Amino acid sequence: MFEIGEYIIYGQSGVCQVEDITHLDISGVDKQKLYYVLVPLNTRGSRIYYPIDREKQNVRPVITKEMAMQLLDEIPTIETIHVTVDKLREECYKKALYSGDYHSWVSIIKTLYHRRQERLAQGKKMASVDERYLKMAQDSLYGELAFVFGKEKNEIEELIREHIEEKELEKA
Repeated sequence: MFEIGEYIIYGQSGVCQVEDITHLDISGVDKQKLYYVLVPLNTRGSRIYYPIDREKQNVRPVITKEMAMQLLDEIPTIETIHVTVDKLREECYKKALYSGDYHSWVSIIKTLYHRRQERLAQGKKMASVDERYLKMAQDSLYGELAFVFGKEKNEIEELIREHIEEKELEKA
């Protein structure tokens, strides 16, 4: 159970603070059921009501600074997503994105970073589905890391790019 004041990750809402644990006084809702009242840090004035008894789907504690540092070190070795059938590409991205696993988010970002480089070299634009999932994965990962390190998202983006390119330099 999370505590009031604790910061957690909730689905695609990113970092949220547990503002309260309460019963909802809304018609049609079980008055005995307890809910977390979550306040997303990136969406001012928004509240999310998440049932405490729901299995912990898409909700987890924010990673620690130590875990974030370890993740940065692991970036060069995290595998990209290999999709052989283009029609399955979006499904693979979606599964990785909604897993809530930051390693999977790095996989999406690395995959689409390399895919963008390849397409640009061929004189092609990035596919819209690739752009959409890249942005969602970046928002999720960069938002959490920015919170953990007390930095801006653009600073995290540069840090991630450096770690992705680090492996490319080793190969050369």
